[in-house]
Formats: sequence, C-alpha cells, structure tokens
Amino acid sequence: MANPETNARWSLVVSRDTDQALRQFLASQGGGHKGDLSRFVEEAVRSRILDLAATAAKADNATYSQAEIDNAIDEALAWAKQ
Repeated sequence: MANPETNARWSLVVSRDTDQALRQFLASQGGGHKGDLSRFVEEAVRSRILDLAATAAKADNATYSQAEIDNAIDEALAWAKQ
C-alpha cells in the first residue's frame, strides 16, 4: 500500500452478508492482517473499472470490421516503432 499521506479514505456501507462473506474469504486466504480489506477493495475497484472500460471500448468499436481494427492496430504499431 502507498504512503498514507497519498491515500484517500473512504467510508463504505455494505450489507452484513457481504461483509461477513468477504471477511471469511480473507481469513481463509490467510488474511485478517491490517490492510487486507483495503487492498481487496482497491483491487476489486480497479478490476471493475478495467471491465467497464473494456466493455465501453468494445461497444465503441462494434461498428468497425475486424479488418478495420486490425489495420488500425498495425498502423499504431508501425507508428510506435518509428
């Protein structure tokens, strides 16, 4: 975890069932140590953001053919190699 001065503090409300399930899961993984809950939540949020961004990108590109996408990738790679 990063320096506490660079972290944001959240106050979250979740159901008792979710809280209990997560705490049991963390304990079963050898967790229960300071920071485990925060690390789990941060990883879950990052994963969800990536999933939503990928879904949005797929929707944005749905109008393009696979060949058009492949050509755009090839052009970007060629540009990056210059």
